[in-house]
Amino acid sequence: MTLQNRTRLERDTMGEMEVPADAYYGAQTQRAIQNFPISDLRFPRRFIEALGLIKGAAAEVNMNLGLLDRQKGDAIVQAAREVVDGTLDAPFPLDIFQTGSGTSTNTNANEVIAHRANELLGVPLGQKGPVHPNDDVNKGQSSNDVIPTAIHLSGLLAMTGELLPALEVLREALQEKSQQLWPVIKTGRTHLQDATPIRLGQVFLGYAGQIERAIQRVQTAQGELAELALGGTAVGTGINTHPDFARRVVERVSGEIGIPLHETTNHFQAQSTIDNVVAAHGELKTVAVSLIKIANDIRWMGSGPRAGIGEITVPELQPGSSIMPGKVNPVIAESAIMAAFQVVGNDATITLAGQSGNFELNVALPIVAYDLLQSIHLLAASSRNLAEKMVRGIDATGRGPEMVEKGLMLATALAPEIGYDQAAAIAKEAAATGRTIREVARERTDLSDEQLDQILDPEAMVEPGKTVAGAGG
Repeated sequence: MTLQNRTRLERDTMGEMEVPADAYYGAQTQRAIQNFPISDLRFPRRFIEALGLIKGAAAEVNMNLGLLDRQKGDAIVQAAREVVDGTLDAPFPLDIFQTGSGTSTNTNANEVIAHRANELLGVPLGQKGPVHPNDDVNKGQSSNDVIPTAIHLSGLLAMTGELLPALEVLREALQEKSQQLWPVIKTGRTHLQDATPIRLGQVFLGYAGQIERAIQRVQTAQGELAELALGGTAVGTGINTHPDFARRVVERVSGEIGIPLHETTNHFQAQSTIDNVVAAHGELKTVAVSLIKIANDIRWMGSGPRAGIGEITVPELQPGSSIMPGKVNPVIAESAIMAAFQVVGNDATITLAGQSGNFELNVALPIVAYDLLQSIHLLAASSRNLAEKMVRGIDATGRGPEMVEKGLMLATALAPEIGYDQAAAIAKEAAATGRTIREVARERTDLSDEQLDQILDPEAMVEPGKTVAGAGG
């Protein structure tokens, strides 16, 4: 020990290095700490969990293959379980902006698990035996296949445990709101201009449909991430790996987490590209775009309350201004929109990272891992927040129904009876005079009040086929 027992001296292939005395990591991790003082971004918990799952399963398979001593292997499995459970998070201090392959973090995991395994075997920290970080913990593996595998695995864990349940909560909230608001008929809008009537419930049914498809898109993304690179080791050839190693590890991890996984059928593409992640995150970007659409529509429909559209009210959660008393803003929608913007930005980063698969390895893996998991978390948290703090509390005002009778696009229902041109002339006159379509049509057509009531019935306009001659006959 040196520096009054606050550090210990460790050695790697480049020489000696002082390491904090109580650290579970070793010399190579300490070098990376010194080499990459770039940001405050660290690998998320899900990624560390994935590394623990891989290392633990690898030790079990290597023992079963007769390649790893049982005593050492059991200690590695127990140490890896502590990594999975989160009790060994502190010894993973490395910056995201590090070696592009993530080798520093794979080495970090090897050192932490080896030191903890040795401690479980009664050996003090700082020793490289009996469990060795490279020879034992990393047996049959390379950073070049472990890190891509951990990216896919952590993304799957986050999608399954966080994003899909949150999207289901939002879908249910929108579906329930659609049913609640079904009786309310309002003016539809296209090009930000008045269009034919629509049920407010139909509007929310559309939003529920977006999230229903968002769930399907996330499931598609899961299919992309279920293909794992493990088994290719350095460049995809599988050097220093038992031919059954990867398949058995993948099967073991799949059984433990309850998510279908499979070893890639082409290790060369799996390690030289991140095409699967680019495709998977593209689906997440689409989900983000859906959230932006929904949140913005809600903001607009609730704008006002007097000088805006004001067709709905949203929950009042906090004061909206430091200078304007009584002002309340749609803050939950704004929060979701900003989170979705971040996801769209992450997609650009991952797309650029996908272009960094030079020859046999992609060298932007850490930032890909971080952005993928951040996007999943942001979408999950925002979806749940939208559902619970905004959608469930939305109510309709009387503004939407009041404006339907004044709507100029009611003339659309007249077109089948009197022709497009005459209906357009009635709409223009109504706009110029401030009168309603009904009032002008009463003067300019031979239609009776009874016929106009039937033709200009908003209920008929919001049901498919009801305004078509002979429908339902």
